[in-house]
Amino acid sequence: MTYVVIDNCIACKYTDCVEVCPVDCFYEGENFLVIHPDECIDCGVCEPECPADAIRPDTEPGLESWVELNRKYAELWPVITQRREPLPGASERDGEPDKLTKYFSENPGEGS
Repeated sequence: MTYVVIDNCIACKYTDCVEVCPVDCFYEGENFLVIHPDECIDCGVCEPECPADAIRPDTEPGLESWVELNRKYAELWPVITQRREPLPGASERDGEPDKLTKYFSENPGEGS
């Protein structure tokens, strides 16, 4: 099992989760975070830290495409280990449907 970041993180990018990760398996895109599924140790400490409820165990049904998306971009984006402010408008976009299609950017973030 691994944890994955899903749609609701896009265009919000809360980073509370990265501070508690004991293995630094979060990677940062311009407007989204991902978890490297091969580095995640399945401890689950990140899941309750996400204000947007955007982290899920991969055992939930229908998350296969999210596991692959997380894997792909974890290989391309820089690691992030420090908390930052969420993106402007994060609270307004929290819970908005179809954010992958509307807002997802393949561009890397700054990392830390």
